[in-house]
Amino acid sequence: MKQLFIIYIMLAIFSCKRKEEHTLNTVALANSKLALSLLADSLEVPWDLQYDKTNNYIIFSEIKGSIKKIDLSNNSVQLIKTIPNVFQQRTTGLLGMAIYQPREDEQYLFVSYTTKTDDKIYSNLYRYKYKNGSIENPKLLLQIPGNTGHNGARIIIGNDGKIYWATGDAAIDANAQDVTRLNGKILRINIDGSIPKDNPMPNSYVYAWGFRNMQGLTLGANGLIYTSEHGDAVEDEVNLIQPLHNYGWPLIEGKNAPKKETDSMKAVSFTAPIQSWTPVIAPAGIAYYGNTKIPEWRNSLILTTLKSQSLRILKLSEDGQKVIEEYTLFKNLLGRLRSVLVLPNGDVYFCSSNRDWNPQKGFPKKDDDKIFRLSLTDKAAGTILQAVKTETAVATAEVSGKILYEILLRFLP
Repeated sequence: MKQLFIIYIMLAIFSCKRKEEHTLNTVALANSKLALSLLADSLEVPWDLQYDKTNNYIIFSEIKGSIKKIDLSNNSVQLIKTIPNVFQQRTTGLLGMAIYQPREDEQYLFVSYTTKTDDKIYSNLYRYKYKNGSIENPKLLLQIPGNTGHNGARIIIGNDGKIYWATGDAAIDANAQDVTRLNGKILRINIDGSIPKDNPMPNSYVYAWGFRNMQGLTLGANGLIYTSEHGDAVEDEVNLIQPLHNYGWPLIEGKNAPKKETDSMKAVSFTAPIQSWTPVIAPAGIAYYGNTKIPEWRNSLILTTLKSQSLRILKLSEDGQKVIEEYTLFKNLLGRLRSVLVLPNGDVYFCSSNRDWNPQKGFPKKDDDKIFRLSLTDKAAGTILQAVKTETAVATAEVSGKILYEILLRFLP
């Protein structure tokens, strides 16, 4: 009898910790249905989502300095660590992360965050030893100038085992085209923070350049690397990254011609985006979907957006070189969306960003911010939603962007 009572108490405690998911809405695709469910709420601007494949945790950063985990066995949220000295103002703070889990070697969590010393702001790349949902022994790998905006800050680990760090231009346009500076670049870095000997530019971290403010970074099929980037007044972008390529900022935006005639001879060396948007949508986190679990999304990029408050599905050509179709989900329904993550089982997780510096009308709600899950289902519940095909995905975006671009050029000095 006493043993039964103890078991009952243990079960009661476990049930209190467990957060049950419930379906909010259903997404109807051509041949599949997806359940949109709520995983966690009342968060403080979650900025990056990572998956711990060893323990089945989601690790996420909050912009003011907290790193937390969600145990997917019971959906409980726990604090891992509060990072000291994080400088948080507007878009600065605790930003991108990447988890490194080789089969045999030591595991690490790489973290990018901003600090301020006196009147100087820095973007920092740190490495923490990672084990079973805990981190320790921080090591500063690289520090570069930062600003109150344009800090970029996404991180991935490539198939080559190298760190790729997307940095913003720190609100100084000239940084992006100067290959001696590390702002406005994709940087390629060894796990210990040193410069790889096989980097495309000898004795330099620089892998590619000409970026304004990258907000998403993901690894696609066959090791292809994609970024999402905020434009200025026009031409938000998704780029396919290649070594030694110049992506144009601030000399060009989107697929338009150079801003000045003196730059026209350099245009042959600029690499155009595979997708761009005018009016701008403020693209944020991006993830590659290569799973067959949701067949309609196989070989697509999934993109979160802030200004257009939507999840975008960018269908790729088979070689991954082009965007051939675009679909929009949840427009103006969940608010600003910041980061997205695809798990090996094909489920998609993404988070809202409604408590950040630029809330949209009607937000934040009292239980913002949130982490959501999209998973395959055979039942329909809640409101039935459909992905809307975005006709501006190819031709219209280029035309409208060009027209607006030409209008803006008339007012440039």
